[in-house]
Amino acid sequence: MFSPLLQSIIEREGFDVIDASGLDGFTAAHDYVALFFSGDADRLMESNDVAVVLPELHKAFDRVFTPAIVNRESERELQRKYRFNAYPAIVFLKDGEYQGVLQNVLDWDDYLREVSAILVSPTSAPPAYELPEGCAVSAVKH
Repeated sequence: MFSPLLQSIIEREGFDVIDASGLDGFTAAHDYVALFFSGDADRLMESNDVAVVLPELHKAFDRVFTPAIVNRESERELQRKYRFNAYPAIVFLKDGEYQGVLQNVLDWDDYLREVSAILVSPTSAPPAYELPEGCAVSAVKH
């Protein structure tokens, strides 16, 4: 379930809500896609902030990309696919292939700069996961 604010944005802007099974069909129909992963808006105060920014980015970039909201049940599966580690996130795809991700809330100028760079970047595999600072991986001895 989405926050009331995000639900109103979905309805007002006509954004599609997609799940993992519908992703390929959606990306096949659009050259550039921006997938919004809201996360739990009750826990993440920034979720609604990014939800408000998404339609403004869509307009600022002359609707070159098609926004879609990832349903809550598919977020973790698609998070593993695109390997980002913070919510809320916007994953950008070109022809169904990964181009980049924006995580958390940014300043407007940073959004404009980052989205501009992402939209002209080549597609690639998503980056490897980065563990948050302070996390350690212990070696298992046999």
